[in-house]
Amino acid sequence: MGEQAGGHVNMSAAHRCVGSNIRRTDRVVTQFYDAILAPSGLYATQFGLLTLLLDAGSITINQLAKVMETDRTTLTRNLAVLVKQGLVRNESGADRRMRLVQLTPEGKAAIERAWPLWQEAQTRIERILGADRVDALLAELAALRATVK
Repeated sequence: MGEQAGGHVNMSAAHRCVGSNIRRTDRVVTQFYDAILAPSGLYATQFGLLTLLLDAGSITINQLAKVMETDRTTLTRNLAVLVKQGLVRNESGADRRMRLVQLTPEGKAAIERAWPLWQEAQTRIERILGADRVDALLAELAALRATVK
């Protein structure tokens, strides 16, 4: 059952759990971005998804799930909210089994409204940590993702 001290679980070792620490950090950072993005009407996760679609153009749900490193079910649920808001269009491709997702003009306008707010949040994080530490953090997170896949 892991490291034990005198027959008990060593809690200091358990507190070093990378997964738990990343989830806690994710919640705090997401709440930070959500609070700053609130005037735009977008959540941080929605902003991230919309900006990916802006870069991708028209993309299948499966391709988008792969890029986002998420499962198709979660992505479909998140996209449904954006489709309902008119920010994303979800259509059949040449093959009717293939679903294509793309940003609508309203989605592009939502990104434009949120962009300065996102920049503010990003700048505040970089001011706190410093650009070099942010770059190092992003590199370490990418390395971790690549290693545990």
